[in-house]
Amino acid sequence: MGERIPTKIIDAAIARNTPASAGGPIHTRGFKGRYRRFRLLGTGLLFLLFFGTAWLNWDQRQAVLWDLVSRKFHIFGATFWPQDLILLSAILIIAAFGLFFITVVAGRIWCGYTCPQSVWTWIFMWAEKVTEGDRHQRIRLDAAPWSLDKLLRRGAKHAIWLAVSLITALTFIGYFAPIRELSSDLLTFNLGGQAAFWLFFFTAATYINAGWLREKVCRDMCPYGRFQSAMFDRDTLVIAYDAERGEQRGPRRKDSEPAALGLGDCIDCTLCVQVCPTGIDIRDGLQYECIACAACIDACDSIMDRMGYARGLISYTSERAQHGGQTRWLRPRLLGYGSVLALMIGLFVVALMERPLMSLDVTRDRTMFRENNAGQLENSYSLKVINKRQQPGHYQLRLDAPADLQLSAPVTLQLDAEDIRDIPLRVIWTGEQLPAARQRIRFVLTAMDDNSVPVVAESTFLAPVRR
Repeated sequence: MGERIPTKIIDAAIARNTPASAGGPIHTRGFKGRYRRFRLLGTGLLFLLFFGTAWLNWDQRQAVLWDLVSRKFHIFGATFWPQDLILLSAILIIAAFGLFFITVVAGRIWCGYTCPQSVWTWIFMWAEKVTEGDRHQRIRLDAAPWSLDKLLRRGAKHAIWLAVSLITALTFIGYFAPIRELSSDLLTFNLGGQAAFWLFFFTAATYINAGWLREKVCRDMCPYGRFQSAMFDRDTLVIAYDAERGEQRGPRRKDSEPAALGLGDCIDCTLCVQVCPTGIDIRDGLQYECIACAACIDACDSIMDRMGYARGLISYTSERAQHGGQTRWLRPRLLGYGSVLALMIGLFVVALMERPLMSLDVTRDRTMFRENNAGQLENSYSLKVINKRQQPGHYQLRLDAPADLQLSAPVTLQLDAEDIRDIPLRVIWTGEQLPAARQRIRFVLTAMDDNSVPVVAESTFLAPVRR
């Protein structure tokens, strides 16, 4: 007698992953598969990058530190200042275009594999499974009256959630304040009020988002899920159910012939629904709630293996392939996004390499002009010089202006690494006749110990109006 694959569960609450539609939690079932392994690999790399980078050192300081107090952004060997904000903004724009490019190719694959919301949600789901059991056990635990066992299981789950949330918050804040000092202050209960507030805030945000909101963030709060369809085309890879092959659905024995029973390959086991973190039925067609995590593919493939059917009843495919065509990889929209992305990356690299490592800002004194003790006309200025280099330097300041305009005294500077210096100075008119009422002048700062490009700042010299 042939083996019969169990396809239905008596408990109606367990049969489908639908409690979320009524406002209840989604309880996902455990599964295995190749896409799950890919996701675990991505999660591991993301965790290593996020939690590990904060503890790296570089030249006796934290390797990546966005020091808001001193307004310096250290990224390994480079230090960025507020004047470099355009470069930091460019990184965000490039990341956005990169996401658009990936979306055109493979839909919401970012959401399913590397989005922090999804990754941390999977971690919290793992904590549920460890403390409360698999899917059917968690559903029964929800329905069970409170007891000591239920209290201990729920307490253990929330303890793990809070521990992960606290470590996440500590690491995140550690990119804006030295993480070693922050960790020491936390362990010795010596946190300042501001640090304690942000630690509590991000701990609560992680705990609520990954523990309680979960699929609601992806489904109702994330704007990406709403506008993603505008970037899809007929060749975008999406997760889809092959209805032509799967219908009609129905249970059967393993050794039975589906065609003889008038059935398709889908045995209606609902495993694809039970493993879905957003609680949808992919067999109903593509839905904006789908985050392309491929959990349903792994679950369906496992059933196809057990039944002896070919894999791929649910798979990554495109609309064109579903209708019998062949997916086109080179198409105008994809080439357009790719070209813009490559151009932006190239311009960013050039801008980064050409970024001046000296900054010179000049502000003219509010007094329009005045006459000094020698009877000469003069204007006063305030110069701010920033040495963005990781080593000290020797610099000379000169004035690029008509010959009768001169600095009141020669200016040479010895600046330490990442040093900021405010320099008051005067520019005097040495000519016999009054100059024009308004003249453009330039301050030029030149390095004396290398051949780097001089830094220039422009200003204006004011004089009385000629009669």
